[in-house]
Parts: sequence; structure tokens; C-alpha cells
Amino acid sequence: MKPFWPPLAAGVALGLVLLLTFVLTGHGLGATGASTRLSAWLGMAVAPQATAANAYLGPLTEGGHILGGWITWQVVGVALGALVAAFLGGRLKVQLDGARRVGTGKRIASALVGGMLAGFGARVAAGCTSGLGLSGAATLGIAAFVFLGTFFVAGLVMSRLVKGV
Repeated sequence: MKPFWPPLAAGVALGLVLLLTFVLTGHGLGATGASTRLSAWLGMAVAPQATAANAYLGPLTEGGHILGGWITWQVVGVALGALVAAFLGGRLKVQLDGARRVGTGKRIASALVGGMLAGFGARVAAGCTSGLGLSGAATLGIAAFVFLGTFFVAGLVMSRLVKGV
């Protein structure tokens, strides 16, 4: 197993990736837009009329290029890049952290509920931690710094409330 990158090197690399993303796409990093596009795509497969008429998902269905947005391919690239990096670093394995302490069912339920709440919050906030935190802070957006402070405080509080889960 190869060691992790030093934090300074990883931070500089992330900053360069963010800069390159702005230069090449005109957008910063983000992820939640891809899940919204995926929802629109699935909605068109299941209930096309209702999805097209939906005020939130409808605009994503226009033109038939629901998965053609830049953010979708960015997320695919991040996932593939993480998979390759884990493989090359000797860290590729499937595991369920915390299941031994609290039980597999409770751990999976906690992860699903937490993920859904985080996704809902990201949509309400009009961006995720990478979109608001990284890209917003890089452009010196005040909302990004308010979000980052709130995000870290909420994380500290929640870690105390669900310690061991």
C-alpha cells in the first residue's frame, strides 16, 4: 500500500485541478448537478410527461441531452479517477466502515439517511461542498465562506450526536 500524498501537495494539486476546470469549462468543480440530471433522465424513462412538466426537472429535459451536461462527465471522471488512483495506490477494497460497532443494518441506514439529507441540503443551498466550498471560495464568494463555516460547525455537532454510528 502506497502512502497518502502530503496534505500540502494534495491541496496544491486540487487547486490546480480547480483552476484547470475553470479554464477549460468555464465552471468550477461540483457534483450535485449530476444527480439532478440523473433524476431527470430516470424521470423521463418512468414518467416522461410528468418529468417534462415539472418546474424543477423539466428544463433539464429540453433538447434530449439530459446526461450531456459538463457536470455529468466531470462526476464520471472523478469516479473513474478515484477508482484508478485507489487501484494504483493498492487501496482498492470494498468495505463497510463502522458496521462491526453498530451493526450492518444500522450503519447502512445511517449512511443512506445522511446521504439523502446532505443531497437535499446541497440542492436547497444550490451547490454541494465542492461547488460552494471550493469553487465559491476560489471566486471569493461570501456565501461560500458562510457555507464552509456552517458546514464545519454542523459536522462537529453531528459527529458528537452520532458518535459510534
